[in-house]
Amino acid sequence: MLNRLVGPIMKRAYMVQEFLVLVIGCFLMALSINQFLDPHGIAPGGVTGLAIVLNNMTKIPVWIMNLIFNIPLFIFAVKLLKGETLKTLCGIGFLTLFLKVIPVGSVTNDVLLSAIFGGIVMGIAMGLIFRVNGSTGGTDLLALLINNFFPSMNPPKLTGIADACVVVFSGLVSCNIEVALYSAIALYISVKVSDMIVEGVHTSATFMIVSDKYAELGKVVNEVMNRSATVIDGKGFYSQETKHILMVAVSKKEIVSFKRMIKEIDPACFIMVLSNHETLGEGFKKLN
Repeated sequence: MLNRLVGPIMKRAYMVQEFLVLVIGCFLMALSINQFLDPHGIAPGGVTGLAIVLNNMTKIPVWIMNLIFNIPLFIFAVKLLKGETLKTLCGIGFLTLFLKVIPVGSVTNDVLLSAIFGGIVMGIAMGLIFRVNGSTGGTDLLALLINNFFPSMNPPKLTGIADACVVVFSGLVSCNIEVALYSAIALYISVKVSDMIVEGVHTSATFMIVSDKYAELGKVVNEVMNRSATVIDGKGFYSQETKHILMVAVSKKEIVSFKRMIKEIDPACFIMVLSNHETLGEGFKKLN
C-alpha cells in the first residue's frame, strides 16, 4: 500500500523538479539575451539570434519575434511529430514571458565581455533545459521537422548549419564583420557550456591496464585506493596470447598517484587513460 502511494508522489515531485529547472533555464536564456547579447546585436545562432538581428533592423521586440517564429513551428511539430510537446510549449511560453518582463539593458559596454558572459549564461540555460529533455523551439524544432521529411539529414548538423547562417546573417545586416565574430564566440561558448552541463564535468578517468600482474594491481586498487576493479579477458592479436585487462575508474586527483603505483608494480604494462564525461555509482556521483 505504501509503495503504491510513494510511487506517484515521487513521480509528481520529479515532474515539479523538471518544471522548475525548465523555468530557471528559460529565465537565464532571456537574461543572457536582454542583458548581454541583444544590446550589442550579438546573435549566437538559433531563432532567438535571428530575432536579435531582425530587432536591430525593424525594432520589433525580440519576444514578439520569438512568438512569430515559434508558434507556426510548434503547430507543425504537434501535427507531424509524435512524442511529448508540453515541455516545448512551456519552454516557448516562459522564454517569451521572460523576454518581455526582463528589461533590455547592457550589463557592460565591452562587447567582448558581453559575448563571453552572454555565451556562458546562454550555455547554462541551454544545458538546464536539455537536461530535463525540454526545448524552447527554434532551430532545434525546425531541424526535427526537416528530418521528418528528409530522414537522411541529421538534426544536429541541420541545427549547426542554421546557427552558422544566423551568425553570418548578423554580420551582413550590421555590415560589420566584428558583430559576426562576436556572435561566433558567443555561440561557441554557449555550446561548450551546455555540453558541460548536460554531460557533466570531466571529474574522473578510466584506466585500461594490460598487465601480467593484474592481480597485484587489483589488490592495490582494493586495499590502498579503496576502490573496485573489473578484469576483462582478451587476446593479443599478434601473439595470440591470452591477456587480462584491468579496468579501473578513478577521480581526477587520483590519476597521478595511481600511475606511480602502477609503475612500481609493473613498469612494462600497457595503459590507456580515458577521460569520462560522467561516472555514476559507488565511490562517485549517485545515480538519480
